[in-house]
Amino acid sequence: MTINIEEFRNFCLSLGEVTDKMPFGKFARRYDSILAFYVLGHMFCFIDIDNFNFVDICSTPEETEEIIASYSSVSKPLNPTLRHWIQLDLFGDIPLSKVLDMVKRSYIIIHTKYTTKENRSNRLQKL
Repeated sequence: MTINIEEFRNFCLSLGEVTDKMPFGKFARRYDSILAFYVLGHMFCFIDIDNFNFVDICSTPEETEEIIASYSSVSKPLNPTLRHWIQLDLFGDIPLSKVLDMVKRSYIIIHTKYTTKENRSNRLQKL
Protein backbone atom coordinates (compact mmCIF):
# COMPACT_ATOMS: atom_id res chain seq x y z
CA MET A 1 0.00 0.00 0.00
CA THR A 2 1.32 3.44 -0.89
CA ILE A 3 0.25 6.98 -0.16
CA ASN A 4 0.73 10.15 -2.16
CA ILE A 5 1.54 13.61 -0.82
CA GLU A 6 -2.03 14.88 -1.00
CA GLU A 7 -3.38 11.84 0.86
CA PHE A 8 -0.67 12.24 3.49
CA ARG A 9 -1.43 15.94 3.84
CA ASN A 10 -5.16 15.21 4.21
CA PHE A 11 -4.40 12.59 6.85
CA CYS A 12 -2.33 15.05 8.89
CA LEU A 13 -4.89 17.83 8.56
CA SER A 14 -7.66 15.45 9.65
CA LEU A 15 -6.05 15.04 13.06
CA GLY A 16 -7.51 18.37 14.16
CA GLU A 17 -6.09 21.80 14.92
CA VAL A 18 -3.37 21.12 12.34
CA THR A 19 -1.85 23.68 10.03
CA ASP A 20 0.80 23.20 7.38
CA LYS A 21 3.40 25.52 5.97
CA MET A 22 6.74 25.57 4.25
CA PRO A 23 8.83 27.59 6.70
CA PHE A 24 12.39 26.53 5.98
CA GLY A 25 13.04 28.15 2.61
CA LYS A 26 13.89 31.39 4.36
CA PHE A 27 16.95 29.65 5.83
CA ALA A 28 18.22 28.07 2.61
CA ARG A 29 16.76 27.50 -0.85
CA ARG A 30 17.37 23.77 -0.62
CA TYR A 31 14.67 23.65 2.09
CA ASP A 32 11.97 25.28 -0.06
CA SER A 33 10.30 21.91 -0.58
CA ILE A 34 9.92 20.95 3.10
CA LEU A 35 6.27 20.86 4.16
CA ALA A 36 5.81 20.91 7.94
CA PHE A 37 2.70 20.09 9.94
CA TYR A 38 1.92 21.89 13.18
CA VAL A 39 -0.47 21.45 16.07
CA LEU A 40 -0.93 24.34 18.50
CA GLY A 41 1.86 26.15 16.66
CA HIS A 42 4.43 23.38 17.15
CA MET A 43 5.77 21.04 14.47
CA PHE A 44 4.96 17.33 14.77
CA CYS A 45 6.10 16.05 11.36
CA PHE A 46 7.52 17.14 8.04
CA ILE A 47 8.08 15.82 4.54
CA ASP A 48 9.94 16.85 1.40
CA ILE A 49 7.37 17.36 -1.35
CA ASP A 50 10.05 17.04 -4.05
CA ASN A 51 11.29 13.74 -2.63
CA PHE A 52 8.35 12.11 -0.86
CA ASN A 53 10.25 9.08 0.37
CA PHE A 54 10.55 9.95 4.06
CA VAL A 55 8.59 11.47 6.89
CA ASP A 56 10.25 12.94 9.97
CA ILE A 57 8.33 12.65 13.22
CA CYS A 58 8.70 13.45 16.88
CA SER A 59 8.94 10.53 19.29
CA THR A 60 9.83 9.80 22.89
CA PRO A 61 13.27 8.37 23.70
CA GLU A 62 11.70 5.06 24.74
CA GLU A 63 9.53 4.79 21.64
CA THR A 64 12.45 5.76 19.42
CA GLU A 65 14.53 2.87 20.77
CA GLU A 66 11.64 0.45 20.22
CA ILE A 67 11.01 1.65 16.66
CA ILE A 68 14.70 1.48 15.73
CA ALA A 69 14.90 -2.05 17.17
CA SER A 70 11.81 -3.15 15.22
CA TYR A 71 12.47 -1.68 11.76
CA SER A 72 15.51 -1.23 9.57
CA SER A 73 14.11 1.73 7.63
CA VAL A 74 14.37 4.20 10.51
CA SER A 75 17.12 6.77 10.83
CA LYS A 76 17.95 9.99 12.56
CA PRO A 77 16.83 13.15 10.76
CA LEU A 78 19.35 15.11 8.72
CA ASN A 79 19.22 17.94 11.25
CA PRO A 80 21.07 16.70 14.35
CA THR A 81 19.47 19.36 16.56
CA LEU A 82 16.12 17.55 16.35
CA ARG A 83 16.39 15.52 19.54
CA HIS A 84 13.74 12.83 19.86
CA TRP A 85 12.94 12.91 16.14
CA ILE A 86 13.25 10.03 13.70
CA GLN A 87 13.01 9.68 9.94
CA LEU A 88 10.83 6.90 8.53
CA ASP A 89 11.44 5.51 5.04
CA LEU A 90 8.01 5.29 3.37
CA PHE A 91 9.26 2.52 1.08
CA GLY A 92 11.06 0.47 3.72
CA ASP A 93 9.96 -2.30 6.03
CA ILE A 94 7.45 -0.24 8.03
CA PRO A 95 3.85 -0.89 6.94
CA LEU A 96 2.00 2.25 5.87
CA SER A 97 -0.59 1.75 8.61
CA LYS A 98 2.21 1.76 11.20
CA VAL A 99 3.77 4.89 9.67
CA LEU A 100 0.42 6.67 9.95
CA ASP A 101 0.03 5.43 13.53
CA MET A 102 3.47 6.88 14.33
CA VAL A 103 2.56 10.20 12.71
CA LYS A 104 -0.60 10.28 14.82
CA ARG A 105 1.45 9.43 17.91
CA SER A 106 3.81 12.32 17.09
CA TYR A 107 0.77 14.60 16.85
CA ILE A 108 -0.43 13.36 20.27
CA ILE A 109 3.01 13.89 21.85
CA ILE A 110 3.17 17.50 20.68
CA HIS A 111 -0.50 18.22 21.34
CA THR A 112 -0.20 16.86 24.88
CA LYS A 113 2.93 18.84 25.57
CA TYR A 114 1.31 22.16 24.62
CA THR A 115 -2.24 21.70 25.91
CA THR A 116 -3.67 22.49 29.32
CA LYS A 117 -4.54 19.44 31.39
CA GLU A 118 -8.32 19.98 31.14
CA ASN A 119 -8.34 20.55 27.38
CA ARG A 120 -5.90 17.68 26.86
CA SER A 121 -8.17 14.96 28.25
CA ASN A 122 -11.20 16.22 26.29
CA ARG A 123 -9.28 16.36 23.00
CA LEU A 124 -7.47 13.03 23.30
CA GLN A 125 -10.68 11.20 24.18
CA LYS A 126 -11.95 12.13 20.69
CA LEU A 127 -8.95 10.45 19.00
